[in-house]
Amino acid sequence: MGGTRYNLSDRSLRAKTSGYSSKSVDDIFTQNKERKAHASMNPNGVTFREARDSEVHPNSFPVILGLDVTGSMGHIPHELVKEGLPKLMGGIIEEGMPDAALLFMGIGDHECDGYPLQVGQFESGDKELDMWLTRTYIESGGGGNAGESYLLAWYFAAFHTKTDAFEKRGQKGLLFTVGDEPNLKTLPASAIKEIMGAGEHTYTDLELLNEAKKRYEVYHISVLHSSRAESAEIGWKQILGDNCISVRDYKTIPDVIKAIVLKHKGSGSSTGSVNDTSFDDITML
Repeated sequence: MGGTRYNLSDRSLRAKTSGYSSKSVDDIFTQNKERKAHASMNPNGVTFREARDSEVHPNSFPVILGLDVTGSMGHIPHELVKEGLPKLMGGIIEEGMPDAALLFMGIGDHECDGYPLQVGQFESGDKELDMWLTRTYIESGGGGNAGESYLLAWYFAAFHTKTDAFEKRGQKGLLFTVGDEPNLKTLPASAIKEIMGAGEHTYTDLELLNEAKKRYEVYHISVLHSSRAESAEIGWKQILGDNCISVRDYKTIPDVIKAIVLKHKGSGSSTGSVNDTSFDDITML
């Protein structure tokens, strides 16, 4: 995937025609009315999602964005489709990184939700990215348990993605999760089998984090809009350190991601880390 370009003019026209700025969440994210995930985003039976080089994008760079779609976070995909996504992709391209390939994930709760993981494809074009984002089912679930299943993003990235960036150039991609809850600590084999169609191993969150970090720089954007979210931030800081980025204004999320993508590019690293990069120039709070 990722064989098309992001065109800001085309995207602006389509946003106006589609009514992104005025329509309700359910009118844009039409799976909400059907109350089920789109078949193309169901990970059951998926072997790999691939970010490959193409004539249009000879140096593809994979970016995974795992969005919490439980009850308190459903407004963020809506904001992305209205303004955030063109701001993110346009900014990356304008700063000289035209080959980013973005994959959307919808993250829920594997202990409570019907669709705890939804997965798009790596794409670079404006039409394709809008399609995958708006196909996401904002289940608005979650539960009163210990958190949400952000570790599912780590699992899928570690075992079900292939990228030319890593295989040809030894270059890690970027993996972001965005949410306001703690991470669930265990992913049982039974849950993996139910979600993916096969699964024999139970993993801890730290095991999956270490697996994902072999091919991705892993970040979490902690949205501090409640006291519970502020408590959750402590745990995220403990496992990710400076790679837990905290924001109070969710509308700054595209700017945060853009800055990290560009700093990764500027680091000149392949399998090296950008963990030492300073983010003083980003308005985090």
